[in-house]
Amino acid sequence: MNYRKSEAKEAARAQFRGVWAAIPTPFTPDLQVDEAGLRHNMRHLTGNLKIEGVFCTGVMGEFWSLTKEERKRCVEIVVEEAKRGGCKVIAHTAHHSAHETVELTLHAQNVGADFVILMNQYYPPASDQTMYEWFKFVADRVDIGLWMFDAEYSGFGMSPEVTARIAEIPNVCGIKLPRPIEHYRKVHPLLYNKIVISEPSESLWLNNMREFGQKVFQSSPAPYLMQTTKWLPMREYTELGLNGKFPEAEKVAATMQPMRELMGKWMRAPWVERKLIPIANIKAWCEMVGMAAGPVRPGLPQITDKERQELRADLERTGLLGRVQLAKAA
Repeated sequence: MNYRKSEAKEAARAQFRGVWAAIPTPFTPDLQVDEAGLRHNMRHLTGNLKIEGVFCTGVMGEFWSLTKEERKRCVEIVVEEAKRGGCKVIAHTAHHSAHETVELTLHAQNVGADFVILMNQYYPPASDQTMYEWFKFVADRVDIGLWMFDAEYSGFGMSPEVTARIAEIPNVCGIKLPRPIEHYRKVHPLLYNKIVISEPSESLWLNNMREFGQKVFQSSPAPYLMQTTKWLPMREYTELGLNGKFPEAEKVAATMQPMRELMGKWMRAPWVERKLIPIANIKAWCEMVGMAAGPVRPGLPQITDKERQELRADLERTGLLGRVQLAKAA
């Protein structure tokens, strides 16, 4: 981190811009962390996709299945590769134990992460007051800037009022808000002048720039699932939108509609309709676009051979896999 604790809010406003990606933790066939694969992915993200920042060891990273030592090691690798590739790192360091959260957060701070993010306390059941106390306990014991991660699938969704209260803590500097847009509209006027706000749906990103002045897409798998080397429409329309060129941005964003429909089928539908976190689908998609991924760990279902074949056929119809092959041949 390149700021003092008292400067966290100012630093976040300056450093959170553009497209950030929430990355998977690749595993080997015997379910060990694939360190070489993680390095490969980071070099693809920074070198080929020009990602501004990476969110690691979060939901996409299957954090609940990682040991504390594995979480630390993944953060170390991501930070090393991010420094080499010139992107920022926000590490997810939450644990249902506040003391473990402090330990993981201090580790991320000490190895060079730029910021950390904490999903809502996910056990035991919380109230607004205990959620505030949990964030305050952690924030008081670290210097690094903290983001809230207000995900209802943690088991608790924060009220606009408690997010505004937590935002007053000196080193709380942002919130990732995967909540309905109606909730965003309630929270935005309370937080906009205090901390960075990011709603992480690619399909809403351009409108959020225009309607709410959102400056950062923080974060989802979309930047690496929906783009390839030498074909970066999300990056292109983001830069156009951030520079106020919305008609041009809309034309570029429209080229991604076939991938949006597949994201709905393979990610949103399982998540929303069946309450199933579709990490196996995401990992299979990653492998088809040249990234390391491997299986998921116990607690999540693996993708079936039939589903994998269907996903590949869907991606081929969009032309995305053809673009991957062209990039490899270049």
